[in-house]
Amino acid sequence: MAKTIDVPELGLRFELLRTAAETGGELTQADVVGRPRGLITQSHVHVGQTEVHEVIEGTLIVKMGGRRHVVKAGESITIPPDTPHRQLPGGEGPGRVRVTLRPSGRIEELLERFGELSRAKQFNRFGYPRPLAGAKLVADLGEAGHAARPSLRTQKRLANLLLRTRRPYEFVDEWDVDASPETVFDVLLRRPHLPAVVAPGVPRRRGRRRAGGRQRHPPALQGPAPVSPAHAHAHGAPRAPARDRGRDRRRPARARALDARAARERRHARALRLARARRPARCCACSRRCCARRCAGTTNWAIARAIEGLEPYARSRT
Repeated sequence: MAKTIDVPELGLRFELLRTAAETGGELTQADVVGRPRGLITQSHVHVGQTEVHEVIEGTLIVKMGGRRHVVKAGESITIPPDTPHRQLPGGEGPGRVRVTLRPSGRIEELLERFGELSRAKQFNRFGYPRPLAGAKLVADLGEAGHAARPSLRTQKRLANLLLRTRRPYEFVDEWDVDASPETVFDVLLRRPHLPAVVAPGVPRRRGRRRAGGRQRHPPALQGPAPVSPAHAHAHGAPRAPARDRGRDRRRPARARALDARAARERRHARALRLARARRPARCCACSRRCCARRCAGTTNWAIARAIEGLEPYARSRT
């Protein structure tokens, strides 16, 4: 029994008769049933594939090389490789056209993707894929079939640009820890206020570190951590009185660095309490590097996701 792929948004049903697995990649043959609309009717190209259309029922109109070809039942037309062409319905009612492509290439993956987009409601009412779905389609399967203009290279560049700008934040662990996951989780349970471990951080910055810039070191994974003044304040201790800014500039650099670290720990401890209370975290949509490194909403989100992964392990150990 032939495999069937329904794509009602394109007005078509694809019935695969001979697949690449059966022919060793020599050809793929399918019956296309219905009246094409939307994306499938636009001028497109199949890279390196010869396409033969044999009309079984109805009438097919093919526009190719500046000419209009009307193919009726019992007739066929051959489209050379890399030739822009359009396929339009002719006459009344649905038709049936047997399409053969040599070699198979990735045409079956393209048809499968059409079916997936249809099931995921990624076609609009005019029969065209939504922007992100269309960009991913071009980036993944552009060689199997793409619009005649602009060039495939330009289409791929635009598609990749769109996918990068609309990609959500990805959080990665900044540390290479030579320890088993159980050991890391045990340390996290004893030191929940460490933001560098609980919150992996903001998206990794591209490029090399500038000369003279600070290099962050991973925290030690041994021994319980002393309770810092910032951690004590986060759990109810009174805040230390603010220092005079003029005097603060004259303090040693080491003391100022310790105060800055305590302030960071205080902010992250507060974010940790909010995440544990299951309050909704703000979302950061800014892609600027300066904002990404300081955005409290992004930090809250990372802490909440880390806690979700840690809590099942903590419950299993208690």
